[in-house]
Amino acid sequence: MLFKPDFYKVRQYTRFEKARIIGARALQISLGAPVLVEVPKGMTDPIDIALYEFEQGVCPITVVRHKAEERE
Repeated sequence: MLFKPDFYKVRQYTRFEKARIIGARALQISLGAPVLVEVPKGMTDPIDIALYEFEQGVCPITVVRHKAEERE
């Protein structure tokens, strides 16, 4: 039996997941949610702040992936 890494536990996001995470976090920030990182001076756009949080690894949004067998 060959060892296959569990794709569902790897923390690499698709471009669609990344866009959804950053967009949802930017909406939260624009509605007054606390920012979880020290924001560089001059950065005021919620999308830029959400992207900065994502790059720092502190974005509080996760993605749950389901295996094909679990969807049925």
